[in-house]
Amino acid sequence: MMHYSENLVSVITPVYNSEKFIEKTIESVLNQTYEDFEYILINDKSTDNSEKIIRNYMEKDSRIKLINLEKNSGAAIARNRGIELSQGKYIAFIDSDDFWKKDKLKKQIDFMKKNNYYFTFTARGKINEKGETIKILNVPKEVDYKKELRYNRIGTSTVVYDQQILGKIFMPNLRKRQDYAMWLRILKISKKGYGLNEILSFYLVRNDSLSS
Repeated sequence: MMHYSENLVSVITPVYNSEKFIEKTIESVLNQTYEDFEYILINDKSTDNSEKIIRNYMEKDSRIKLINLEKNSGAAIARNRGIELSQGKYIAFIDSDDFWKKDKLKKQIDFMKKNNYYFTFTARGKINEKGETIKILNVPKEVDYKKELRYNRIGTSTVVYDQQILGKIFMPNLRKRQDYAMWLRILKISKKGYGLNEILSFYLVRNDSLSS
C-alpha cells in the first residue's frame, strides 16, 4: 500500500475557460483554516486567461500546482490526472466555479478522523451570478450503493475521500455525470458514505454551464 502524507489534503480542480470565476474558487481554497493541503489545478487546454490567473497565484503560494493538458479532454480526464499526481491521504474536489466556506476542510477532516469515515460529503448552497443563495441542498446522514443508485445526492465540490484506505479511485470518462459514476465506484469499496449536513460549499448556477 502506498503511503501518503498523513494530514495532507490534495484538492483537485479541472479548469476550462474559467477566467470569470476561477479567482473566487482559488481564494476560497487558499483561505481555508485547514492549511495542510496541495492544490492541483488541471488546465484542460483553456483558450482564455485561466492559465495566467493560476500562474499569478502560484507565485504567491507554493501549495498551488498547475498541470497543462495537451488537448481538451473533459473534466473526468482532467480530475483523474490530478488524482494520479496527488500525494495527500485525502482527495477533495472543487470545481472552477464553486467556492468553499473557510472552515470547510477543517470541519470535514475532523468529521472523518473522529468517526473513522473514508468517504464524506456535505450540504451545499446554490447561488446565482449575483451571489444570492437560491437553494439549499441538504444531505442524508449516510448513503450506501443501493440508496445512491436511486439518485445522486452528492455534490462534487463537497466530497473528500481517503485514498490511503480506499486507494486511488478514478472517474469513468463520461461526458456527463462522471462524478455520480465515481461515487458509485467508491461506495462499492467503502460500503458507506457519510453526510455532514452543514452548508460548507456553494455552487454557481450559470447561464452557460454544462450542468445547467
